[in-house]
Amino acid sequence: MSGAGKPDFFYREAQRLGYVARSAFKLLQIQKQYKLITPGSSVLDLGCAPGAWLQVACQSLGPVKSGGLVVGIDLKKVKVPAAHCDSRVQTLCADVMKLPKAQVRELSPQQKGFSVILSDMCPLVSGITSKDAALSLELGTQALDLAVGGAALAHPKNEIQMEESNDGAITSSDVNGVLRRGGHLVIKLLESEDVQGSFYKSFLFPPFWVT
Repeated sequence: MSGAGKPDFFYREAQRLGYVARSAFKLLQIQKQYKLITPGSSVLDLGCAPGAWLQVACQSLGPVKSGGLVVGIDLKKVKVPAAHCDSRVQTLCADVMKLPKAQVRELSPQQKGFSVILSDMCPLVSGITSKDAALSLELGTQALDLAVGGAALAHPKNEIQMEESNDGAITSSDVNGVLRRGGHLVIKLLESEDVQGSFYKSFLFPPFWVT
């Protein structure tokens, strides 16, 4: 909705195209520029309500025969949208930050982790910019830890070396992360001067690459 409380262009377009929220266009833009999600990708969507990013992620997988998986986790119970989604999409109602990483990894194909992790988590907005941005940054940091573990904070240049065992399991110092080697991480943050000067520039754009 626009500031005046009237439907804006993207709100109307979302409805016209069958998306449950205009936030779909954020991921569509990222996907158009970076092509993070490809046929066969395994995608974890953190804070997936109301399901717009689930829709775009599933669309990006291509036809069902191409394979792939999309798992959405949210504090709210989220029904998989009928439009743009198929049997490859599933949701879980849970506090992802309280789930053991091993349990989250079990949701991935062959329990080897996800190739793409999206975080659209957002705190309850108070209207106080600095407070809301700080809470958003905390959620973003938690998402980062879930994806790549503490190794991310120890490598400011976003280069983390991982090793894999013969069965594809990650065995390096990042053993607790659920992002696969070579995977992509996108985190949405509420913008502020502090965020722009730290986490925002380091980890959000370009998406976090694990090599």
